[in-house]
Amino acid sequence: MRHESVNRREFLRQSAAGVLAVSLASGATTTATAADAAGAAGAVQERPLPLRPLGKTGEKISMLGLGGHHVGQVRSDQEAIRLVQTAIDMGVTFMDNAWEYHNGRSEEIMGRALAANPYRQKAFLMTKHHGRDKQTALRHLEDSLRRLQTDVIDLWQFHEVVYDKDPDMIFAAGGGIEAAYEAKKAGKVRYVGFTGHKDPNILIKMLAYEYPWDAVQMPLNVLDAHFQSFERNVLPILLQRRIGILAMKTQASGFVLRAQVASVKEALDYVWSLPVSTIISGMASPEHLRQNVQFAREHAPLTEQAKQDLLARSQEAALTGRFEPFKTTRNFDGPVGRALHGIGG
Repeated sequence: MRHESVNRREFLRQSAAGVLAVSLASGATTTATAADAAGAAGAVQERPLPLRPLGKTGEKISMLGLGGHHVGQVRSDQEAIRLVQTAIDMGVTFMDNAWEYHNGRSEEIMGRALAANPYRQKAFLMTKHHGRDKQTALRHLEDSLRRLQTDVIDLWQFHEVVYDKDPDMIFAAGGGIEAAYEAKKAGKVRYVGFTGHKDPNILIKMLAYEYPWDAVQMPLNVLDAHFQSFERNVLPILLQRRIGILAMKTQASGFVLRAQVASVKEALDYVWSLPVSTIISGMASPEHLRQNVQFAREHAPLTEQAKQDLLARSQEAALTGRFEPFKTTRNFDGPVGRALHGIGG
């Protein structure tokens, strides 16, 4: 998420005390400061964060993942490193990142955090790249390996497949898919996937090419079901092919709260009740991290009636797509992709 609504920030401030009270009641020693987050993590470990299978890979990953973009927004390097390590201590072992995030700072921060034993061994590390051709993809891979201070990336994904030409470019002769084959053969990458937030049809086009995808990352939220829906159009294909489903924009980049159709917890519970492997969440503070970990621990699948009630509540707001601007505008498209396709701004 690149934009956080005012409502979300207010919710976090108001709920921090409540989350603290819940932690204390369960025996955790917790305060609302970053400096004490590591101490809280030890107590929270008594209740492991649930794991879920990643498609047909045989891997199990935490049902909550740490978004790399927000890691790069933390001003202090030490605070950002501590945030990554605290997340892992709490059981959030799925690490999201991308070659382009904050001009590489997000990967560098995460690399420094994981370099301290035993964090790399505990983490399932994913990063993304913009290589539509083989040469660029392999260059991005080497940059990511260096920044992340690792010999192998667990999941390497084609980032922001949001332009109609992207699938054809990736699968052209000399395209990025050749880099994926080469990287796996060399042992530098374990699994391969792709992401997209614009149009389900573009993801379907990627899936139509013959490649044994391991994971797909896409928007899933209470608004999505009503407009250009990834849940209705892409998710069934992924289930049929046993491809891991990585959910992002579960709060629609803050617009779920602006639309006043669901609370943060309701929005997360809706997506966790889908057959997703994990929810990737942008969490730039210890308070936000602890809140989402608590929600994950408390999660119970929604009943069909509760799901239908949420969908009915969100239908009117969702129909035009104005509360999912990552689908309807270019405002959420990254600068690397824009430049590649000759789009200014």
